[in-house]
Amino acid sequence: MTESAQPLNRLIEELRRIPSIGAKTAQRIAFHILAQPAAEADALAEAIRDVKKSLFSCSVCNNITHVDPCPYCSDRQRADDVLCIVEEPFNIGTIEKTGVFHGRYHVLLGTLAPLKGIGPEDLKLDKLIKRVSDGGFQEVIIATNPTADGEATAHFLVRMLRGLPLRLTRLAMGLPVGSDIDYADQVTMRKALEGRTEMKD
Repeated sequence: MTESAQPLNRLIEELRRIPSIGAKTAQRIAFHILAQPAAEADALAEAIRDVKKSLFSCSVCNNITHVDPCPYCSDRQRADDVLCIVEEPFNIGTIEKTGVFHGRYHVLLGTLAPLKGIGPEDLKLDKLIKRVSDGGFQEVIIATNPTADGEATAHFLVRMLRGLPLRLTRLAMGLPVGSDIDYADQVTMRKALEGRTEMKD
């Protein structure tokens, strides 16, 4: 692009830093923003500034919040004996939509990924150990994703928490409802077999 298009180039490069956004998608978004009225572009910029200024990590569970502690940690109606460990703040919303879980949460803010230089200290696991040790939890549910990094993190957490007097569980994984067995990959099928349950009348 020409020298006069440098601001557009900069916007495209900044958009490319967002996970899952490649060069073409970044370019489409940038041209969309460029085509919008100035008021809409200003509103987007203001929303980005506001979210950075107003939101932060909960001091208890690491969830994104505007108050400390966050609403999940301060809710007295939630069960104090079960803790669900997730990778990212947005994972909480997915679990909450089921209406089944009413315990506490802890957000790792990532997974162990040695090849990317992410180790236990980067996930602040000391904070998790202290919370679990002092919290009186009877069960800890490890709800990391069924990816290589998620599985490695889950196994590490089990080794780390094994000595504590509590029940360690992992989310059951396998075939999604409505799927066809023929299209399941080996890992999914293995998880489905391992997580099988007894059928009752």
